[in-house]
Amino acid sequence: MAKVLVVVSVYPSSTDIDLDKLVEKIKEKLPEGYEIARHDKVPIAFGLNALKLYFIIPEESEGGTSELEKLLQGIEGIEEIEVEAVHRLSQY
Repeated sequence: MAKVLVVVSVYPSSTDIDLDKLVEKIKEKLPEGYEIARHDKVPIAFGLNALKLYFIIPEESEGGTSELEKLLQGIEGIEEIEVEAVHRLSQY
């Protein structure tokens, strides 16, 4: 069964948000079969950092990335998200 790599930029609602804690919140809310393979902090401007998250999700996820997007938008501290890339992984 193939997996899908989804690269998402997550923009916090303020500079006071602890990005490490935000990653932990996201991990807790992920459905079974979803995982964060990697995360990076990306400087935006004036002390504001975004998160670049690399998710591995099942290929047969209904609705593609919509479930992941909806989940992320419902987490307190997240202002905006942007799906940057979606790639099929034949082996993981």
